[in-house]
Amino acid sequence: MQDLPFKMSAAPPLQEKIALIGLGYVGLPLALALARKFDHVVGYDISERRVKGLLQAQDTTGETDSIELKETTLKVTSNLQDIKDCTFFIVSVPTPIDDRRQPDLSPLQGASEAVAKILKRGDVVVYESTVYPGVTEDYCGEILARLSGLSRDQFKLGYSPERINPGDREHTIDKVIKIVSGEDEATLDRVANVYGAVVTAGLHRAPTIKVAESAKVIENIQRDLNIALMNELSIIFDRLDIRTKDVLTAAGTKWNFLKFTPGLVGGHCIGVDPYYLTSRAEQVGYHPEVILSGRRINDGMGAFIAQKAIRMMVLADKPLKTARVGILGLTFKENVPDLRNSRVPDIVAELRAFGIDPIIHDPYADADEAVHEYGLRPVADLSECKDLDALIIAVPHHQYIEMGKEALCALTVKDSVVIDIKSIFDGVDFAGRHYWSL
Repeated sequence: MQDLPFKMSAAPPLQEKIALIGLGYVGLPLALALARKFDHVVGYDISERRVKGLLQAQDTTGETDSIELKETTLKVTSNLQDIKDCTFFIVSVPTPIDDRRQPDLSPLQGASEAVAKILKRGDVVVYESTVYPGVTEDYCGEILARLSGLSRDQFKLGYSPERINPGDREHTIDKVIKIVSGEDEATLDRVANVYGAVVTAGLHRAPTIKVAESAKVIENIQRDLNIALMNELSIIFDRLDIRTKDVLTAAGTKWNFLKFTPGLVGGHCIGVDPYYLTSRAEQVGYHPEVILSGRRINDGMGAFIAQKAIRMMVLADKPLKTARVGILGLTFKENVPDLRNSRVPDIVAELRAFGIDPIIHDPYADADEAVHEYGLRPVADLSECKDLDALIIAVPHHQYIEMGKEALCALTVKDSVVIDIKSIFDGVDFAGRHYWSL
């Protein structure tokens, strides 16, 4: 175990000795915040590469900077024995889905098995990962008890769902109300004491762990369904030759109109979490129609966009077999390096079905990670995206917006197609190109 470089003076002591299990987009910001308030905070990650990078004051997620990493008192390690003296464990590992769109609890299983090896009488284990109701107590709790040799009354469980929005510098940990829960009142007090030290926006004490788990999963379901409605509307308006952005701008003048917009729905939460609740619902004999319908619409948008590009190229007399198509953006959202569950590969797959192998560029995405996750390697230089018959602006990174219409059009040939998925530009006077947006 090593200190991150250039340690600051310690914060006033508080009782708990805290370990963060998982130092990704969620765990690292929380660990840094807790280290400002508690004397003993250790971040643990199974990735030696991740730990080594943090020790060198490098954060590949972009959630913090080298200055903060150099000044923190946080200790980081990939050695489980370095957190054995801790009394309060916070697990923040991914909860993905598998190829059948079923919950993949293997990261939670691995983290729980690791904690179980060092769990002691009186310790508290809090989970932050998004799950369906019952996972914390019935699944994780069982693993902890079975492998630690402790009875269930000798350690305690809590749940406090993460509300991290990657790349968001406004809604940071301290500024968002935190839901906290515990299996009994005394445990809830301990959980609230830890999170209350860093969350100035306040805490919401959920009456049970299952309530807290449910609250988290429906946050993302609600957003998913609202975006699905916008996506379905955009498909309808496209057939009616009406620009969706114009409709939403007009409708948005009413005070109670919800201002959601159409687009690709990916990432670590919205495109994944609904399947956790739907799988649990089906286990108890209920088939959730509305939630799954929204998921089908959102999961199909990549193919819809690619097919629209194909139709527009055909109408523009572009030969598909030799067409050069460029895609700007590969990450799941703008201005972040996060590639998790990106839906841009869906566009690529559909284009390839028509014999087109597009050129991809993204200033944030790690090329090796893109190859590992999707078998796609973005070009390093935007100049490689030139003489394009079609340009798809998939992710509105700042770099592309700042380029402006003229520079983007310069990447294409005359009479080309421009697909602006998020409607970041006005389609009027787009240098004679065939412009379309959701």
